[in-house]
Amino acid sequence: MGDMRRRAGVALGVAGLMAPLALALGAAPAAAAASCTTQAGPYQKKVEKFLGRPVDGRQSAADCKAVQAFQKKHGITPAAGYAGSVTWGVMDLMNKQKAVGDKPNRDRKCPTNRGRIACVNLTLQISWIQDGNTLKYGPVPVRTGRDGSETRTGAKKITWRNIDHHSSLYDVAMPYAQFFDGGQAFHSAAVSMWNAPGSRGCVNLRPADAKKYWSMLRNGDDVFVYGRKAGT
Repeated sequence: MGDMRRRAGVALGVAGLMAPLALALGAAPAAAAASCTTQAGPYQKKVEKFLGRPVDGRQSAADCKAVQAFQKKHGITPAAGYAGSVTWGVMDLMNKQKAVGDKPNRDRKCPTNRGRIACVNLTLQISWIQDGNTLKYGPVPVRTGRDGSETRTGAKKITWRNIDHHSSLYDVAMPYAQFFDGGQAFHSAAVSMWNAPGSRGCVNLRPADAKKYWSMLRNGDDVFVYGRKAGT
């Protein structure tokens, strides 16, 4: 039963990244945020391919609506359906996350000699839990600190947990909070993991992933954060 649960946990985490990763950002030309631009963007073909649209490099009404829906889903503004650099940047990151598959530590940058440990790769914006060389859960997408409020790198330990935490500093709910570096913690967030500019330093998780991290980690467990988030 334990092996079955571990395999299910790994599969669930990988599935979170393998699922359709749709919609991104992009600076639009002179089009109102509520309207849909008729202009093709510099990443038109790449965006069309990502969204499963006909790849012809020409903006159609259907193309624009698909891009616009992606932008709205992930909080990209203006959501005008323009295939710009920001939108493609998000899609490109999603592709790189998906390519990781079930080998998030293939570069062996997260320690494998500490038993159970939660790893965070800032460059790819993913996290996972491993025990030695064995993947226990993930990888899953995360949303880390923005420029000026970066998630700090290095070896950490979970020092305090509060399932119903509320930040008095930012007046925001932090469900399933597990603090590992001062005020920085893993916690659930009700926003897209690809929503810019990022958190105030915490490692945001989707609700189901935050709940799983809560069930698998304890005070004193190791956390290792490495890499560098784009734009920080």
